[in-house]
Amino acid sequence: MTRTTPPRPVDVTAHFPELAPLARTTVRLHPRAGNPTSADSSIGGPLLWPTDEPWPTCPEHAAPWYVGYAPDDVHVSRRVLAEAWRRPRAEGEDLLTAEERAVVDRADERRISQDGPVPMIPVAQIYAADVPELPRPDGTDLFQLLWCPFDHDEDYLPRTELRWRSSADVTKPLGESPRPAVIGDDNYLPEPCVLHPEPVTEYPAPHELPEELVDRIHEEWSDAVEYQYDLGVAPGCKVGGYGPWSFSDPFAMSCAECGSNVRPLLTLDGCEWDGGSGSWRPLEDADYTGYHSDGPACATKLNIGRSYSMQLYVCTASYDHPHIRNMQ
Repeated sequence: MTRTTPPRPVDVTAHFPELAPLARTTVRLHPRAGNPTSADSSIGGPLLWPTDEPWPTCPEHAAPWYVGYAPDDVHVSRRVLAEAWRRPRAEGEDLLTAEERAVVDRADERRISQDGPVPMIPVAQIYAADVPELPRPDGTDLFQLLWCPFDHDEDYLPRTELRWRSSADVTKPLGESPRPAVIGDDNYLPEPCVLHPEPVTEYPAPHELPEELVDRIHEEWSDAVEYQYDLGVAPGCKVGGYGPWSFSDPFAMSCAECGSNVRPLLTLDGCEWDGGSGSWRPLEDADYTGYHSDGPACATKLNIGRSYSMQLYVCTASYDHPHIRNMQ
């Protein structure tokens, strides 16, 4: 099923024509729970991976033992909770049965079980056939993102690994990929989701606009919240577009290897719309007025930081240069 973003509440360029040259196309990915295969664009699905290419592991987690959660237990616990929330219950009745509570408690237990390097987990796979706007090197048509399911102290984000490839070159695909026996943070374990890409137009966050223009936006709509959350940057998982600057002011970013400019590649956000106006909620999801954890807005079950998002930026001179991560 397609997903359709409603028209913006107002035409912002009619009020502020100077925003028109700043318009960018971003592709909202609209992840929804499903059973993607390696032939599909997905979040949390299997990757099209050559059998002769080593599966990446995290070089910073190479000690013999790790403390964390069992991924299978996390997936089962989520299913139990989702089913419990969907069924009717009497006032005062417990959400979970004793048997279900035992399953959920098991997933919450900490245990020591990973022996050896931690395999990175598949996070996203995007085919250019589904998202023609996908930034990519010449001769490639497939982007893949993997990450380490543990926090990394320098920025409290997972270590990420990017791959671009030509899908036609993968003549002998890997079957089942290596999986970590333990993950450090269950918020970094995505549920399998199929994507419903949709190009939309967005504008910079207020933090990136001239102060004089932001002041006039304040005067027009009494405060800048309406612009930032309803008219500017699209929320949710998306390709390209603008960064959703929020708790920090924009800062200059450049390639660490060559100093060239960088461009937005991918934003991962745990929720697709907020619980306020919900103006970015797709028309097909109109019955879901909130953003509860078992609704379509949060299908991936990802959670970056404290309900923030993670942006990936790539060098404009070479895709081989190191990428940049940012949390907002």
